[in-house]
Amino acid sequence: MQTAPKPYWNPYIAGGLLGLGLLLTFVLTGHGLGASGATTAIAAKTSQTVAGNAAESNAYFGRMLSDGYNPLNFWITWQLIGLAVGALIGALTAGRFRLQFGGPDKLGRAKRGGLALLGGVLAGFGARLSLGCTSGLGLSGSATLGVAGFLFLISFFATGAGVGLFMKRYWA
Repeated sequence: MQTAPKPYWNPYIAGGLLGLGLLLTFVLTGHGLGASGATTAIAAKTSQTVAGNAAESNAYFGRMLSDGYNPLNFWITWQLIGLAVGALIGALTAGRFRLQFGGPDKLGRAKRGGLALLGGVLAGFGARLSLGCTSGLGLSGSATLGVAGFLFLISFFATGAGVGLFMKRYWA
């Protein structure tokens, strides 16, 4: 017998706790929250393992790579791992964990997967281009009253809303 999932947290409480977590991150580590730096560190190490000299001479990855370079030596990688583990624990304990493939039904599963991959690649490219992801540049940048943080959040949400409305209108 399957039990009903627990309700979501009150958004004001969740937002307040996120703010406290962000403050504690600044106080304890001297850094804000962020995730895209970890994926870049992992991609740099992976490219070094696969392509060796080509990765080390690459203008983007080469500056990160050195003898003994290991992404596990960086706090941001452990933050990303903790985020994934915490999300899994939260979903399991709330009875909300399930594998699903959402999106416009008209497109079919393969095209929805392709669109999801394309969206992820574009979001990742945008995060690297803007030197931060929604948590790093958006939350941490806005918390420090950085103009770039506010501009990023506004453009990120406006783009998401526009693409969402387009998808709903033409492919839902």
